[in-house]
Amino acid sequence: MDNKAPSHIAIIMDGNGRWAKERNLKRTAGHSAGADVARKITMHCSNIGVDYLTLYAFSTENWQRPRLEVEFLMKLIEKYLKQELAIYLENGIRFKSIGDVSKFSKSLQKIIRLTEEKTAHGKKLTQILALNYGSRDEIVRAVRKLNEKNLEVTEANIEANLDTVGIPDVDILIRTSGEVRLSNYLLWQNAYSEMFFTNTYWPDFTKNELDDIISDYNNRERRFGGI
Repeated sequence: MDNKAPSHIAIIMDGNGRWAKERNLKRTAGHSAGADVARKITMHCSNIGVDYLTLYAFSTENWQRPRLEVEFLMKLIEKYLKQELAIYLENGIRFKSIGDVSKFSKSLQKIIRLTEEKTAHGKKLTQILALNYGSRDEIVRAVRKLNEKNLEVTEANIEANLDTVGIPDVDILIRTSGEVRLSNYLLWQNAYSEMFFTNTYWPDFTKNELDDIISDYNNRERRFGGI
């Protein structure tokens, strides 16, 4: 089979801390290295024809991490978006966030919204960062919206009120670092995704490994519950 690019790839970027620890570095060094890989993988996905790339950047559970690490991650997200804006615009990449960003600082919220607005006309790839995102929280918020709108709770109505409205379901789900679980990530959207778990830590993940996963994906038969 050919190596046809899937429409939507979602990645749990795991292993930054362990990557740093094995090198006697601070965990923050692992997160910085991971941000560089996010840039490289985003550009590769854009170049090979992927339509949507969703990256799990900060979960609703990540607030439980040490305060200094959380503060570093907040600054890293802000720095990343500021640096990426020119790259997004130059390469026709649209940026979108999912999750409850109201919990972030006003300055970070402003940068997220500004980046979304400035890149809104990007036609190539849409890079989606899951920020203060948890799938259960997303579904609960969607149901609350239905109640506010006095709408019936149906599959179609829930889907129309998720953070990912207008975005196709996930084709490929990748988790790095050897962990084999979804960690409250896109539970609705991953209903029929093809899942790949690699032992590679995220800072060591390469476009070649992604290409191998896509090749494997193209050789799988997706039946969506049929025969």
